[in-house]
Amino acid sequence: MSDSTRITIRLSKNAAERLQELVDKGDYKNLSDVVRAAIEDFLAEKFAPRNIERVNVDLPKKTVSLLLELVDSGDVEAVDLNDAIRLAVKEYVHHKVAEAAKKEIKKGIKEIAEETREEEK
Repeated sequence: MSDSTRITIRLSKNAAERLQELVDKGDYKNLSDVVRAAIEDFLAEKFAPRNIERVNVDLPKKTVSLLLELVDSGDVEAVDLNDAIRLAVKEYVHHKVAEAAKKEIKKGIKEIAEETREEEK
């Protein structure tokens, strides 16, 4: 017995044609695969753990190609494109937080120095 359920849906002619384009381009084997992939993505987003929020990022094809090359070559510690993007964002945020912390430390040192000068007067 199969572990799947058949579901019938109705789509606009335009939507069906666009999905068929994905099959014709070779991105998917058939329309069922296209719809399955879309549903899997939808469910992954809707049922993500509470501490995770999925986002979609539009990147130029050249950037994606370069990221894939980095992943494939092992130059980044990522298992796939999504992991590489997660790591890049994490590193960027870490860098920005570190910069902000340095600014706050410098500001605090400056304030302490000014207070010390005022007290010495």
